[in-house]
Amino acid sequence: MTHKILLDTDIGSDIDDALALAYLLKQPACQLLGITTVAGEATLRAEMASAICTRAGRDDIPIHAGADVSMLTPYLTFKGKAPQAAALGDWPRQRDFAPATAIDFLRRTIRQHPGEITLLAIGPLTNIGLLLATDPQIPTLIKELIIMGGCFTSANRMENNIRNDALAAAIVFGGGTQARPPRLVSFGLDVTLKCTLEAEECRARLTAPIFGPVRDFMEIWFKRQPRATFHDPLATAAIFQPDLCTYKAGQVRIATAEPTLGWSLFEPQAPEKNPPHLIATEVRAEAFFEHYFQIVGRGG
Repeated sequence: MTHKILLDTDIGSDIDDALALAYLLKQPACQLLGITTVAGEATLRAEMASAICTRAGRDDIPIHAGADVSMLTPYLTFKGKAPQAAALGDWPRQRDFAPATAIDFLRRTIRQHPGEITLLAIGPLTNIGLLLATDPQIPTLIKELIIMGGCFTSANRMENNIRNDALAAAIVFGGGTQARPPRLVSFGLDVTLKCTLEAEECRARLTAPIFGPVRDFMEIWFKRQPRATFHDPLATAAIFQPDLCTYKAGQVRIATAEPTLGWSLFEPQAPEKNPPHLIATEVRAEAFFEHYFQIVGRGG
């Protein structure tokens, strides 16, 4: 079964976005219809995505820069900067991205493929929030919405993708009266943190040709952190192999006021209530890594 994917990403902040994109480019069941970038310096982030796509021989994939500012509060992660873009160097890529074309591209593409697209959001939800605010019918026109974001089962309910634009996240999750997608699944920090590799193991295992620019981006990340956590790759891989995780159904609400601004709150609901959201609650981490490296290693 082929999945038509639109990827919305803040590539250039954490290294996991680049790892997720590499997976999508090697996944044979993925038809990647386009990439949009978000969270400040969006055109630089688009160049990073282009470098990875070009390395994979896929410079045909549309890439569009999105929002540079959030809807409610300033971006907190790296103050809206993309530090890994410093490693772009001479990697071949498109360089002339127009600003702020992502929302129109997402709208047009979804409307051209009603009921067929998985919208995969692995950054702050500004682009997706703006899309739904300006075209409230969009949720009914996608197949599913997959989000890496939130933190649902630990005492700390704060997570960067939600915190960086809590208002956009509140729009995306909705309050119960808005149109909703047929399926909305969130992979929270409390689950993705179980999928971590130390720097040396990453260097040893991420050797496939597609990882050329990714490895350069990764070295900038390792100057800040001694390991890589595969937050976004887990959410991405679960589209194709959902049994990597277990799930619980219910209602997600996002706090939009202090002192809990950006908290993700989950209320379990019984199936007869037709709950609007699923959250991942557990992950088979070893199975995930086996699957991830099997896919990215395809074809050398």
